[in-house]
Amino acid sequence: MIRFILNREDIAADLPAGMVMLDFLRRHRGLVGTKEGCREGDCGACVILLGEPRNGNVFYRPVNSCLLPMGDATGRHVVTIEGLNTDILNPVQQAFVEEGATQCGFCTPGFIVSFLGFLLSSPRWDLDGAIDALAGNICRCTGYISIRSALRRVCAALAKPPAPESPRRVGLLVAQGWLPGYFLEVPHRLRSVATVEPPAARADRIPVAGGTDLFVQRPEELSHAELDFLSRREDLRGVRIEADRCIIGAATPWADLEDSPILRELLPGIGDYLKLAASRPIRHRATVAGNIANASPIGDLAILLLALDASVVLSDGRVRREVRLRDFFLGYKKLAKRPEELLLEIAFPVPPNDAVLNFEKVCRRTHLDIASVNSAMLAVTRDGAVSSIHLSAGGVAPIPLYLARTSEKLTGAALTAAALRDALETAQTEISPISDVRGSAEYKRLLLRQLLIAHFLKLAPELESELLT
Repeated sequence: MIRFILNREDIAADLPAGMVMLDFLRRHRGLVGTKEGCREGDCGACVILLGEPRNGNVFYRPVNSCLLPMGDATGRHVVTIEGLNTDILNPVQQAFVEEGATQCGFCTPGFIVSFLGFLLSSPRWDLDGAIDALAGNICRCTGYISIRSALRRVCAALAKPPAPESPRRVGLLVAQGWLPGYFLEVPHRLRSVATVEPPAARADRIPVAGGTDLFVQRPEELSHAELDFLSRREDLRGVRIEADRCIIGAATPWADLEDSPILRELLPGIGDYLKLAASRPIRHRATVAGNIANASPIGDLAILLLALDASVVLSDGRVRREVRLRDFFLGYKKLAKRPEELLLEIAFPVPPNDAVLNFEKVCRRTHLDIASVNSAMLAVTRDGAVSSIHLSAGGVAPIPLYLARTSEKLTGAALTAAALRDALETAQTEISPISDVRGSAEYKRLLLRQLLIAHFLKLAPELESELLT
């Protein structure tokens, strides 16, 4: 039995844990304000809020209901557009009306829910953040100028928010008419909802964390399968520093990386890099280990972590072992992981204060797209030489590739145009791109060369004319 709160109502559903929430809402509850669009998390028409208990309060995330398995809602608060309505329009609904930001109305519920999710979960209330929060919502007829005007209008009226996990945030939003008053009762009600503890992991269960790829690729198989919901395990989430290493729980969502004060201090620019990969609702569900275990040759986070010289920690329930990420990818979709092992953590050395991290990505559109080629670099230069450097590349091999020979050649080398051009040639000997829908092999070779030059210019901008000629 799956028990949770849906808007104002307690739910006890005897349904498969792998059924996606979108189908339950529309077909079993008649809540058709949540629209069915792409069923891949691309259009935002099905966005809902998922509230999970945290430190006595409730933390809300906007998520795509087409990719949310019912079992992962156990003990949580699910909010649809109907659950946000009151007797009058809330300020964002009113702004959408007055700015002409809705036409046919199909996409409008998703936009409204995403914006309320932004107000509930974002550390900052600003226009740029609001636009990013709605980046996963597609409008086919109204046009985005009026939508941006509505956002600009409401953001101008916002003050500095309380912390996302503070009960004062929900209280403030209720007091100002953004949320219905029943939200204030939800923390207490969730404590009284009978929940079932996640069962212990078993070999016959399919492990699922965010499911943002699995429920696109294998929805029919998962809908009635026995699932092990890793996203519910607090021991697999979070970012911490231990003995000069940064450790990230395997089931930590991307959005938590983006918002982590630890990572923002260690890796300036990390938030901007992560925004290139997916919409905010996807980043609230997609996990670190999911991107690694998927073993895509162009996995953005895998490429970043390779440049950070990361390792993965695995366990079969009895023995823990650590594998360097560069040795973890054995071949296309093949990992140095036994079937009975679970990926627990990802760890990397804390970079020196003077380290330069850079991530580059080329795709058909700047945001929310799959890379043709991507690359990352972490480097330290001292006294005109490369003290240490790690380079990685995606889209140019069957695996996310650590450029071992190129990194070795540059380590200790003088920071000169000749040394960097030599490294560019070495990189070409390490890669083996293929021609596919994202470009020819020759094109990908050229792209990687240009991305590596972009890295090098972060270290030595004065060499631009020599490297580009």
